Amino acid sequence: MATYTLPRAFVWRRVHSLMGLWLALFLTEHLLTNSQAALLLGDNGGGFVRTVNWIHDLPYLQVIEVFLIGTPILIHAVWGIKYLFTAKSNAKGSDGSKPALKEYKRNKAYSWQRITSWILLIGIICHVAKFRFIEYPVSVNEGTESYYFVRVSTDAGLYTVADRLDVDLYDAHKIEQEQALISSREDEGSLTEVAQSLRDEEVIDPVYGAVPEEFSQQTQMLLVSAQDYQQKVKWVNALSKMPITPTEVIAVSTSFGTATMLSVRDTFKSPIYAGLYTIFVLAACFHAFNGLWTFVISWGLVFKRAAQKSMATLCVTLMLVVAFLGLAAIWGTYWLNLKY
Repeated sequence: MATYTLPRAFVWRRVHSLMGLWLALFLTEHLLTNSQAALLLGDNGGGFVRTVNWIHDLPYLQVIEVFLIGTPILIHAVWGIKYLFTAKSNAKGSDGSKPALKEYKRNKAYSWQRITSWILLIGIICHVAKFRFIEYPVSVNEGTESYYFVRVSTDAGLYTVADRLDVDLYDAHKIEQEQALISSREDEGSLTEVAQSLRDEEVIDPVYGAVPEEFSQQTQMLLVSAQDYQQKVKWVNALSKMPITPTEVIAVSTSFGTATMLSVRDTFKSPIYAGLYTIFVLAACFHAFNGLWTFVISWGLVFKRAAQKSMATLCVTLMLVVAFLGLAAIWGTYWLNLKY
């Protein structure tokens, strides 16, 4: 009996399509979260902070990022690049050497799908590099508390915003004061060695197996002091490793979400960045939801012409709603919510 094997190209097109659907869902969640940094959906970005903190506290977050976000993007991008170099647009005029069917909307959508692919390819690389690596909050643990450091530029409303969000701001002078303070405590750096030496000298009672109380208390006090000093050194080192200009400060918060929101605020107060991200978000929304329409058609989920038109209307509606969420984050975080 003859067997039939699915063509490899067909299988990978379906995988590419599934990854695109998953990324459309992720885009919706991502822009919904970001929109909560704007006045329209959250006072002082409270919704954004809570959601980002919840995500940040997920166990095995890096594994989730790699396999549920990074891998689908990589698969979709690799095959998308292949289609970019093999696809041929027929939505423009022609001299007769190739088909020209520019009167059909789907041909124009096909062309824009490829154009937005280039925008997304460059935009995603820059976006991940900026927010996940270059400007990702630096964390320092002090006792049971974690602190998050981000570098931001100063503006008229930064200090009032920081006060409302319970954020400490360190300019160059304040950092120098912290460095001077830790320098004056350099002699405490030997406390760890002293405490360890005392512990080694402690004599255990051969009968009860107990350490004499006077030795244990002394060692404990020294170890606690040494730990406090080492944590303070880490704090100052974190401040020192983030060089700032006279117009920049380092914002420190106990909330990862708050630190991230200040970084977002700092980005979107620049009209240039706001304009570039507007193009990026509009391209992502068109690409995602035009791709959703293609998905339901290519997978045979919608057959009748009337149903296809209804699905197209739904996709356009979703595209506009999600685009609005993205634009709210871009133009609302600083200009409407956190300017003063």
